[in-house]
Amino acid sequence: MSEISFSGLPTPENSASWLSPEELEFVRNKMPVLYVDIVPVKLDPHGELTAVGLLLCSDGDVLQRTIPRGRVLMNESILEALLRHIQKDLGPMALPQLPVSALPFTIGEYFPTPGEHLYDPRQHAVSLAYIVPMAGDCAPNSNAIEFSWFTPGEIRSESLQAEICKSQGAILKRAMAYLGN
Repeated sequence: MSEISFSGLPTPENSASWLSPEELEFVRNKMPVLYVDIVPVKLDPHGELTAVGLLLCSDGDVLQRTIPRGRVLMNESILEALLRHIQKDLGPMALPQLPVSALPFTIGEYFPTPGEHLYDPRQHAVSLAYIVPMAGDCAPNSNAIEFSWFTPGEIRSESLQAEICKSQGAILKRAMAYLGN
């Protein structure tokens, strides 16, 4: 089992497993790509859900709330991928409480065609989704406008649901059900 450390996380500069945009496009057109979806949460001392964290991101002129998400790299464990994406999207002070096991709470299958399933216009992707309690302070990366915590009631509100990327909203609903909310 490999040791997880913040300093050794893969980046485009130090990883031979990073794909160029052309290589990634080729792979996306040939086979499903493995991702991790991360639902950041705050829990009370009894393990009850108190808040769910969402990023606010801009996709052109569209603002959407999203959860941290990203690809698993070649020769990278699932737990290493979780840690890398949490650090990249939520900052080094998020202090995630990573699961002991790499068992996800759900699996998402995204298709490049719109429909009743999860949708990603770029590719067919399979995502292992994790609920990860955060013990520290989360701060958005340079690709996000803000990071905010929402109560379970706020997450279920129609106004906030309208801001959440539809497919990631489906993952959030699964997480809420898994946590008994």
